[in-house]
Amino acid sequence: MKAVIDTNVFVSSFFGGNPRKVIDLWKTGELILCLSEPIVHEYVAVLRRLGLEGEDELGELLDLFARGTHLLFAAATPKLAVVAADPADDKFFECAVALRAEVIVTGDRALRDINAYMGIRVLSPQEFLASR
Repeated sequence: MKAVIDTNVFVSSFFGGNPRKVIDLWKTGELILCLSEPIVHEYVAVLRRLGLEGEDELGELLDLFARGTHLLFAAATPKLAVVAADPADDKFFECAVALRAEVIVTGDRALRDINAYMGIRVLSPQEFLASR
């Protein structure tokens, strides 16, 4: 299954719980992570702001990104206006559409309120894990 993982889930994975379980599915190849340049930049910027740039796990994740392990990268994405409450979050839908992802996994209420867009489901980590 191809999925876009919102930054809040990606960052929360460092602290365990359902977000960690979602990221573990990517690491084991049970999930194909869909990325774009704006998403990767946001992941890294937020992790650095939180002081996690020195963590071993961040190095491992960045290495997985560099090697292309269980992921797809959108070199170009369409410009969309989906999230009126926070247009900066449109990047997750743009990536999902470009790579034909089936789901966006997020803890963000503004994104989850959309439910689905062009057949792409928007689920919380808990909902995503339960739907597998």
